[in-house]
Amino acid sequence: MRQALSGILSKSASSLKTIMILAFAMTFVVAGAASSYAARSAAIVIDAKTGKVLYSSDADGRRYPASLTKMMTLYLTFEAMAKGKIARNSPVVFSARAAAEPPTKLGVRPGGAVTVETAILSMVTKSANDSATALGELLGGNEANFARMMTAKARALGMKSTVFRNANGLPDPGQFTTARDMAMLGIALREHYPQYYGYFSQRSFLYGRKRINGHNRLLGRIKGVDGIKTGYTRASGYNLVSSVSDGDRRIVAVVMGGNSGGSRDNQMAGLINAYMPKASSRGGGVLIAKAGGGNPITALAKVFLPKHDAPTPDEKPGNDAVAALVEENAPIVEETTPVVQTRKVKTVAVATVDDIATARVAAAYAEPEAIDPVNTASVPSGWAIQVASSPKRSEAQAFLDKTTKQAPAVLADASGFTVAFDKDGVTYYRARFGGFGSKNAAWKACSALKKKKIECYAVQQ
Repeated sequence: MRQALSGILSKSASSLKTIMILAFAMTFVVAGAASSYAARSAAIVIDAKTGKVLYSSDADGRRYPASLTKMMTLYLTFEAMAKGKIARNSPVVFSARAAAEPPTKLGVRPGGAVTVETAILSMVTKSANDSATALGELLGGNEANFARMMTAKARALGMKSTVFRNANGLPDPGQFTTARDMAMLGIALREHYPQYYGYFSQRSFLYGRKRINGHNRLLGRIKGVDGIKTGYTRASGYNLVSSVSDGDRRIVAVVMGGNSGGSRDNQMAGLINAYMPKASSRGGGVLIAKAGGGNPITALAKVFLPKHDAPTPDEKPGNDAVAALVEENAPIVEETTPVVQTRKVKTVAVATVDDIATARVAAAYAEPEAIDPVNTASVPSGWAIQVASSPKRSEAQAFLDKTTKQAPAVLADASGFTVAFDKDGVTYYRARFGGFGSKNAAWKACSALKKKKIECYAVQQ
């Protein structure tokens, strides 16, 4: 009996030992898989005027983006602002999910709200995770839908090796990118939304009575650095995307997988010093095609002011004339509250790490309207400037984008949007910039545009 019991115990101990060994081995396997993207550093330097790669080290190796993810969240935020769907002072309500995100965070309670601009500033300085989630929920209805929008936009911008799963970059094994893709996104942010790019150079901002300082230590330390974003998780290592200008030269550099914030910053400084002199002082054409339509230059050739639409007067119309123009050309919109309203987004399976699932996500949101699921319930109130109208929404939007690039200072505080109207059985789309607080402010801006040979007129919404 004793012998039998001893044998059983011996076998049990042996089995337990085997199980423990297997479990220990599996721990290493899982840990190895989780850290494989961060096993080596990656870097790239691109001439932001010509697109030439000046330096590359494992630039196409998969890495975890960490808070670099917020660059895409901000891209989609800027896109919504430029289209008039949200404004700088629009409220961003923090859900219980957003408020519960781990630090770093702004610390807004569930049900509380901040303005879009405050959310932006908290992301570019403090890298606030709760603000990123709240913006994602505002723009996408929920964070899962927003992550699909992010991935679709990445694909439309040419970022072929990136998948997003959340708005803030908190750890998720299915969220990955490359140094090359992050450089492309950095270039796209500046090229497509120059009117908002200045946010990335913000080193601190006041939140109530508290001053919040930023994480990007290269701002003010390295000449010409004007952003863009830092990032860190244990799995990703220390990441940084920098945009740098020196006279007529401009580069975007990316460092991922640094061992510490200091070593990452030093590596970035070395790349800037080494490759900025090699950047071209010429060039300056569009490097990243804007998502959501064909060639914008081709589209602009077709934009026109229809004969039956409101005229472009040389003299300022009086109040009666303005009222008549508004009455005759009243935009077909449904006034609701609140100003910004989201609509349901087509549901697709969540992307997996493999390329097949990534392709499915891109295909599901290939159409411009699917990529952009935020619906505007009403146009901005106050005074607006109309610069064109077209039978195609995409052409009207292209004209807004072109005008913004031609006069970024004039339109710094304005929001572009399109408004549909019917004339003689044909639907046209007005291209307008809203957000002007008075008639004089609108006409002053319009006069400045006319000096740049951009035709326009002011109208009260």
